Amino acid sequence: MFRLEDLSLFVRAAALNSFSDAAREAGIPPAQVSSAIKRLETALNVRLFARSTRSLRLTVEGEAWLPYALQMLDALQNGLQKIHTPDDEVRGTLQIAVPSDLGRNLLLNVFRRFRERHPALRLRILFSDHLTDVFKDPVDVAFRYGENHDASFVSLPVAPDNRRVVVASPDWIARHGEPQTLADLEKCNALTYVLRGRAFDRWPLSQDGVEYSVQVSGSITSDDAEVIRRLAIAGEGVAFKSMLDACDDLREGRLKVLLPQYQGDVVPLNMICPHRKQLSAAVRLLYEAVKAECATKQL
Repeated sequence: MFRLEDLSLFVRAAALNSFSDAAREAGIPPAQVSSAIKRLETALNVRLFARSTRSLRLTVEGEAWLPYALQMLDALQNGLQKIHTPDDEVRGTLQIAVPSDLGRNLLLNVFRRFRERHPALRLRILFSDHLTDVFKDPVDVAFRYGENHDASFVSLPVAPDNRRVVVASPDWIARHGEPQTLADLEKCNALTYVLRGRAFDRWPLSQDGVEYSVQVSGSITSDDAEVIRRLAIAGEGVAFKSMLDACDDLREGRLKVLLPQYQGDVVPLNMICPHRKQLSAAVRLLYEAVKAECATKQL
């Protein structure tokens, strides 16, 4: 008989290529992961991992058995869901990756209220603007901007019509004047952030179906979108921000939309999950909570 914990640790160790990382994710000593793998290897009478001091990889037998381990794990988890009450389903640990600005300024309160409604649930939240690999990184779900062209994971739309807008603070506008044309925008001090490894300094805007690409430049670039938002509020320059990130600042007058006759590009927000069978009760409820919150933030 296989233990549920041993199967789970085998699957995570295979995904992470590390006993230590699997242990860290589960919050247990690495020796417990090693013991779990040894129990499985003894029961199966095969070696599942080839180990050395510097590397860990699945053996041929381990690679062959991994899909069956996943099937068994899914079957066991589905069975547990059938016999638990709804309150019991929303427990355990949910690991979430979220963009820095969106997470700190919009979703953090959603996560707090969600935890209050489900006190048996623990949340581990990773704030980062770097692209999360939901198959290798220790996360259950990730909230990600942009179109999804990868069919290998599940992508659920949260805010499909979200757009970017050009913004600046009232103080900056008072000191520098409000740009009236795209040529004016090119002369402004632009606050840019790093997107997929390079500065995002060509801003796509459109008017009446005609698309433009505005080359901007400025004195500050950051790999943290939250930093760019704070600098814009502080009057350091103009920024090109997701409406979801800027909506509260716009409502409360900390920022103002520039060149409102132009539309920024669509940057839909999606919730990413490695596999449909990982859409647990907690994940589904969190998705609905985030989607409902984002619906209130469209100006």
